[in-house]
Amino acid sequence: MVNTAVPVGFWRGVGYTQNTFFAESFIDELAHHAKADPLQFRLNLLADRPRPARLLQRLAQHVGWGSAPAGRCHGVALSQAWGSLCATVVELSVQGQRITLHRVVNAIDCGTVINPATVERQLEGASIWGLSAAMTGAITIADGRVQQSNFHDYPLLRLAQTPRFEAVLAPSGERIGGVGESAVPTLAPALANALFAATGQRVRSLPLARHGFELA
Repeated sequence: MVNTAVPVGFWRGVGYTQNTFFAESFIDELAHHAKADPLQFRLNLLADRPRPARLLQRLAQHVGWGSAPAGRCHGVALSQAWGSLCATVVELSVQGQRITLHRVVNAIDCGTVINPATVERQLEGASIWGLSAAMTGAITIADGRVQQSNFHDYPLLRLAQTPRFEAVLAPSGERIGGVGESAVPTLAPALANALFAATGQRVRSLPLARHGFELA
């Protein structure tokens, strides 16, 4: 907990959001520095941790990692939170400063899946929230007051901007974990890592709108 001058409320994904963004973005930077494939770099780090390694391998196989359609790029991120493992790939293309989101694939190992439809819909909702926050989710204060009052100045992802969502359920038989927020932490780093793959520009702070990017 940090005592701040401004009262804060609940945030979907809590501290995992910024911490996963920091960690998974930096791991991507390390992979680039090592001239290694970002996904294989992570698998090498997980050589003694078969559960997250299996999840990444399932995700890579489903996405077709390394063979993105012409003009598109992939970014990946992995998190472990609320007793579940979640890995995400964002597929996008960029023209100038305009980002087109084509596809988001979330793979989750939540131990035991009870209702697959519930898990898939939670992943989709978390993805929309995570992408919205990463692109435009800023709260600003002027003269002691929050400037954002409703969705006209705190926008969420619009239907026309929303990519195709796919879910890969990879139960492991471990203890049941949470699914309601599991995909939120991975969306921002996967998005930023895909943006780097497309443009060579490394973004180290959010939202992306502050760096001049917008959704097509």
